[in-house]
Amino acid sequence: MNNTKLARPTPQQMTWQDLELGMFFHFGINTFCDQEWGEGTDSPQLFNPKELDARQWIRTAKEAGFKYVILTAKHHDGFCLWPTNTTDYSVKSSPWKDGKGDVVREVADACREENMLLGLYVSPWDRNAPCYCDPDAYDDFYAEQLTELLTGYGPLVEVWFDGAGSEGHKYDWPRIMGLVKRHQPDAMVFNMGAPTIRWVGNEDGVAPYPCWNTAESARVSMFTSDMNTWMEETPAWVPAECDVPIRKRHWFWHPGDEQSLHSLEHLLDLYYRSVGHGTTLLLNVSPDNRGLLPEADVSRVLELGAEIRHRFGNPLSETRGSGNEIILECGKEQEIDHIVTMEDIAYGERVRLYIVEAEMAGDWAPIAGGSAIGHKKIDRIDPPVRTSRIRLRVLEAVESPEVRSLSVFGPLGRV
Repeated sequence: MNNTKLARPTPQQMTWQDLELGMFFHFGINTFCDQEWGEGTDSPQLFNPKELDARQWIRTAKEAGFKYVILTAKHHDGFCLWPTNTTDYSVKSSPWKDGKGDVVREVADACREENMLLGLYVSPWDRNAPCYCDPDAYDDFYAEQLTELLTGYGPLVEVWFDGAGSEGHKYDWPRIMGLVKRHQPDAMVFNMGAPTIRWVGNEDGVAPYPCWNTAESARVSMFTSDMNTWMEETPAWVPAECDVPIRKRHWFWHPGDEQSLHSLEHLLDLYYRSVGHGTTLLLNVSPDNRGLLPEADVSRVLELGAEIRHRFGNPLSETRGSGNEIILECGKEQEIDHIVTMEDIAYGERVRLYIVEAEMAGDWAPIAGGSAIGHKKIDRIDPPVRTSRIRLRVLEAVESPEVRSLSVFGPLGRV
């Protein structure tokens, strides 16, 4: 660990880490151009999602068990999904709803109706804005756009600053962060400026193990190995978010892309290697040119949510406790195939080495173990074991461990 003093999260960070699952919506002018990165030259006349239904997006996320969503309000091409006063390169210049539509508003309204948390992606890089090459002028331009979004759509759970394309460009981060703190003080800030959450460093949806919640830097983007230089006020506790598209390497919808949909087995593996490693999983599901989530994607993400509930919705037994040894009584001998352990991260990450043992034939036998527990550690037990008692032993810790939850799961608990 890099920090000699044990870092602790803010209440907002703890709340965010408990969300665990977020859904990303990449949607914009690229959706209508069969491309991932536009150059800022595509005509707004191309944007016309005649069947757009933000409620379908949000209801899908909710039914699948996702707790928050992130919408690309502005991607690198500079096209704005709200009728901004800063540029005509927005929905107000499109034929959709005769230029009177507002995608951000529709998503925000749907989130409010479905009790879903909303976050917004606002690319700092802008390939359309003529003032981008003038840092001072662009800072004014970007600050006005950001202010519109921070003040016009209700509470935000997260503000997503993508570093791609911004390598080497200087932004007025103190000013930008000041706007976020003034208008959305409870929102998480992703990876740039003075972030409160960081990028895991890949677009595969997986976290390394261990993935500690403390960090002093993170990669700027996929296109450089350079690390961000964060503002001095960046907290020591900066948990990771794992973003990944549900279709292989495609963030925006593309016609004829049906074969690229990830399998249920692959998505479950990502869950184990993100949420199960103590991070959050941000899964991208792209609306198509109708303005709807494709039926195949909806089906797959609902399958994922159902399987997560099937495996982890009903623990056979659970407990909590303090100290270096915690015993979980299962009541009777049962088959166990998962152990889920959570530290009480309000006290920081104290555990550095642990082992889980099962009592079998009167003796304790190791069945799982590792270094970090953090927000959550999922241990798969393969092959499953039959036992009536589980013991968590912390072998190394910086302070006396505080375990929020120790749970066991198995076939008998499944519905």
